[in-house]
Amino acid sequence: MATLALPQFKAPDLGAILKSPAAGLTGAGVLFAGAVVALVNLLGPMGGGATHVRIPLEEPMRSAPAGWREALKPIHGRPHIYKDVVRLSERPLAPGAATPVAGAPSALPTGAGVGLAVAPIAGFYAPGPGGPLPIIAQDGRTPAQAYARPFTSNGRPKVSLVIGGLGLNQRATRQAIETLRPEITLSFVVYAEGLQGWIDMARAHGHEVLLETPMEPLDYPDNDPGPYTLMADGQPPETVKKLEWILSRATGYFGLTNYLGSRFLGVDTAYNAFASSVKGRGLAFIDDGGAARRGGGMARATAERVIDDKLTGPAIDQQLMALEGGALQRGQALGSGFAYPVTLEKVAAWANEVETRGYQLAPASALTAKK
Repeated sequence: MATLALPQFKAPDLGAILKSPAAGLTGAGVLFAGAVVALVNLLGPMGGGATHVRIPLEEPMRSAPAGWREALKPIHGRPHIYKDVVRLSERPLAPGAATPVAGAPSALPTGAGVGLAVAPIAGFYAPGPGGPLPIIAQDGRTPAQAYARPFTSNGRPKVSLVIGGLGLNQRATRQAIETLRPEITLSFVVYAEGLQGWIDMARAHGHEVLLETPMEPLDYPDNDPGPYTLMADGQPPETVKKLEWILSRATGYFGLTNYLGSRFLGVDTAYNAFASSVKGRGLAFIDDGGAARRGGGMARATAERVIDDKLTGPAIDQQLMALEGGALQRGQALGSGFAYPVTLEKVAAWANEVETRGYQLAPASALTAKK
């Protein structure tokens, strides 16, 4: 996603405005919306099917739960203006609804499939200390069920892929969202700037979404997953507090996946605190193979192979064929990969052909089971 550079257009200093207590949220919203309107007027109508820029900030921010605005702000710097701005979710929808919010584009890009319900869905979130947190609905339905991509088995062996590392590199993130089949599950880095917008965009293209939970690896601190890393020796209250920050960064995900975690996942006390919190919020947990023997009473799945451990086209092709072989033997198989350019190209081509060989491409949520 390329940032617009317009030398003759000087946007207001939004960073300073947002930091000014006197200006307030309403003034910031009005100025930002005004800047975008001016930008659109300069550009004129966007041709070629491009999405028009619409960022109605005032009302959703005014009625948002406590902490929601802070959860959506960039980690650093001022807000960016992009050629096709990814809209924020503006209001909850009833469970199962798939109607886009007012003012949003009515049609999805070609080949995107049916867009998923706009997040957050009413009844599946509640305000938390740092922003909205997922909750189990009063009727017992879980966020794992509400935000997963619908799936109906046709009896063929199921193959699934999770592509991760998204949200940091704009080009790779857009390529994954726009070129991969909607059945491919996408996982996003929790520190990514504009995280909610990326998730909204992914869901609009039909992709279900996971959040990547940073966990302590064996070589920590040489390999440091960031300030909200779940630590193996952390006390349960500390683990829960960090996890709540992670969960409040966005909404619309059906579950979590691990980012690193070779040490954390091996410690019973640490894992149990994590699993208890995830289960209590009705989320799923899909790991990259590091927690294959772990349960926790929540919806679970484990990737049996990482398809791009060797970063060459032939090696990735070989891993994808091995994934098909596993599905043929066991009825289903789940793989994972990273959003490298060669991975995205290979997965896009493979996903478009795999069903012609007698398999069913399935979202990762369809392979989860409680254990």
